[in-house]
Amino acid sequence: MKTFSAKPADIQQQWYVIDANQIVLGRLAVQVATLLRGKHKPYYTPHMNCGDHVIIINADKIQIKGKKLTDKIYYRHTGFPGGIKETTPAKIFAGAHPQRVVEMAVKRMLPKNTLGRQQYKMLRVYAGSEHPHEAQQPMAFDFASKNEKNAR
Repeated sequence: MKTFSAKPADIQQQWYVIDANQIVLGRLAVQVATLLRGKHKPYYTPHMNCGDHVIIINADKIQIKGKKLTDKIYYRHTGFPGGIKETTPAKIFAGAHPQRVVEMAVKRMLPKNTLGRQQYKMLRVYAGSEHPHEAQQPMAFDFASKNEKNAR
């Protein structure tokens, strides 16, 4: 028996829309990273982009458990000496782009290579409840009902 390796013609990509209202951030990010990588499909091949497109709406209403809203720190560096910058999820939520908390959580769960960058481009996150992807006919992915711990 031979090992199956998916070809580009074998891959079928679907569109999912997930409502992040009152959903726990880490649990959502794990499920979205799995959908983007395609690990939920029987023909998953590690070196091919087998994943699906994911749309997340209501990202500004996501829940962060415990004291992570104020105690968790995101670091970045400008590239100049002494240029380390830090921020917290609370500051990001208060800013102009609250969806970046979800984007960062998912991006850091993807591979750090060209394939991971391709998969990350298939993620669309919106702070409100509207999205401009109705033409793709996305299927609703009911993440909250899969486990009682997913929703707060």
